[in-house]
Amino acid sequence: MIDENFALMRSHRNNIDRYHKLLKTSLSDLERQFIERRLAEEQSKLEAIVASTFPLTFKLPTSPWSAPASAG
Repeated sequence: MIDENFALMRSHRNNIDRYHKLLKTSLSDLERQFIERRLAEEQSKLEAIVASTFPLTFKLPTSPWSAPASAG
């Protein structure tokens, strides 16, 4: 499952890179809109796969010196 997700992430990342390169070229307004829409879709799919593959999140303290108060 993890290997499949890594392959999907790589595929979406490659598509995102390709769309970014295309946006640097001369495009009609319609072509640009299409590429921008596809880019947003690919980014959304990539974010979903990353979130499902790496579901852990870590909450960082606001300050390295802030620690929970100890009782006693």
